Amino acid sequence: MPDTRLPKGTPVTQQTDTQPTALKPALESMTLLVAAVIVHDKATNRVVLLQRGQNAKFAQGMWDLPVGKSEPGEPVTETAVRELHEETGLTVKPESLKVAHIIHGAWGVEAPNGFLTVVFVAHEWAGEPENREPRKHAQVRWVNADAIPEAFVDTTASALHRYLDDGPQVSLDGWR
Repeated sequence: MPDTRLPKGTPVTQQTDTQPTALKPALESMTLLVAAVIVHDKATNRVVLLQRGQNAKFAQGMWDLPVGKSEPGEPVTETAVRELHEETGLTVKPESLKVAHIIHGAWGVEAPNGFLTVVFVAHEWAGEPENREPRKHAQVRWVNADAIPEAFVDTTASALHRYLDDGPQVSLDGWR
């Protein structure tokens, strides 16, 4: 029978009442988790986009999908639902979201250790798009899927175009 004991000096995770303590190497390599949503009206072939405002943290004036960071302990589907509603007023059910694309970035403005964006698509929603965060966004509106603006955040533009073209479902950004 093989020896399954850990080598002497190996750090061990300690169990707490709620969750195990993360080992140091895992904490140092944390990647930012992000969710984006493509709201696609197939009947009219339109998608909901937002234009980043002059006060946005990055990509001022550029077009983007509704997108945002996960909060600690928040499932990525809940992040997608929350961010979509906060930014556009649209409501979707987490169970109606389908994974459309995954973006793995080596580095981001708010993510020096990289980011993983799960891009979902929603074909069912409630409400009409409105700009719920006018300090961050210049506008939120339906855009014809055949007329996506060129001034678009690169990573989410790639994900949107790949979804619309039935292309690859994973893209890498900033890796050698």
